[in-house]
Amino acid sequence: MSVRNPLRLLNLAGKSLLTDEALAISALEYLPIELFPPLFMEAFCGRHRKTLKALVQAWPFVRLPLGGLMQTPHLGTLQAVLDGLDVLLAQKDHPRRCKLRVLDLRNTGQDFWRMWSGSSVHVSPSSSMAPGAEDRSRTEQPSAPFEVFIELHLKERSMDGFLTYIMRWVEQRKASIHLCCKKLRIISSSMDNIMKVLSMVKLDCIQELHVNCTWHLSTLAMFAPLLGQMSNLQRLLISHIHLPDPEEQEEEHVVKITSQFLRLHCLRDLHLESPVYLEGCLDQMLRFLRTPLDHLAKTNCQLTESDLTHLSQCPNIHQLKDLDLSGVTMTDFSPEILHILLEQVAATFQELNLEQCGITESQLESILPVLSCCSQLTTFSLCGNVLSMAVMERLLSHTTRLINLSEEFYPAPQESYSPHGALHLG
Repeated sequence: MSVRNPLRLLNLAGKSLLTDEALAISALEYLPIELFPPLFMEAFCGRHRKTLKALVQAWPFVRLPLGGLMQTPHLGTLQAVLDGLDVLLAQKDHPRRCKLRVLDLRNTGQDFWRMWSGSSVHVSPSSSMAPGAEDRSRTEQPSAPFEVFIELHLKERSMDGFLTYIMRWVEQRKASIHLCCKKLRIISSSMDNIMKVLSMVKLDCIQELHVNCTWHLSTLAMFAPLLGQMSNLQRLLISHIHLPDPEEQEEEHVVKITSQFLRLHCLRDLHLESPVYLEGCLDQMLRFLRTPLDHLAKTNCQLTESDLTHLSQCPNIHQLKDLDLSGVTMTDFSPEILHILLEQVAATFQELNLEQCGITESQLESILPVLSCCSQLTTFSLCGNVLSMAVMERLLSHTTRLINLSEEFYPAPQESYSPHGALHLG
């Protein structure tokens, strides 16, 4: 018999049970584990709130990946699930069969539901039922708080009804609930709203943070202590921070921001878009880095020659795989600086972006020998720089030696343009 047929039988059994909700609820104590997921899916899609509440109280798995079913969130079904959790949280001893310790509201866990619905036959039941790494920590510490995982995108407009309800529910149960968010995006949200939401989130759970806000530097400095509490942060992206007001203490704000990097022991990926506040003081941030970076991007800003020198001397870039300096004007920099910088990372370098940097031919000539030593390089871009045909030919003679280089982006040679700046495609 194929795998699909017994799964179809399970689905039919679930539908049959739900024709009598009272019977379905009374049968949960004796129901085979295999029937719980298909019954839950049927109850969720059919909005059988009483059955959902009862299923949560008897859920035989450590994790309930509810987000995988909530493509179009329905507040009523969410309330039913949370009502079931409230009953569990109020009990000193959990029901015999219930192992639930994690509610996952992220858009993950589809494999779990697909297997039980019969639409995927390549997932083993044991792997779907087994606790993940996070779940194992919960089973080893049964008295630890219940965990709710969620993705947060904080925008200027007020939170939707779904998120508002979740946050209010968590706020009223802070003593028994840990709200965990691995990926946090802040897009032009007010600081009051951010502070309120993050006061309910376990900040050391956050692994990826995107801040894309038109804040003044003083606002970023106000946010900085929260950043410092994200001790497991691996990826940080900050963009569109405005120049300080004339009366602001710029240096004081920069120190408040950069000093938080001392506490980010897991940071590997750093992207700073238009960080005008770091011009001339990049060394303040670099000296606070605690771990080697894999990816570094400082784009569309002005850096001084001393900034680039400090970058080339930073011990935490020696394992760098990806460097993006696009939009950083280097025309007046000494040709040797780029050579020294690339020399430090030649053994690990995979991607280099020097678009719109005003690279001069003497600067490019200086990096050709070390560029040909970057044996791991896969992507290289020089678009937006003015280079002659002769220099381009010398460049290509070096890059052809790089067997891993698969993506190259170069500007049209200077000779391709007319005196009036028109490009001759031929």
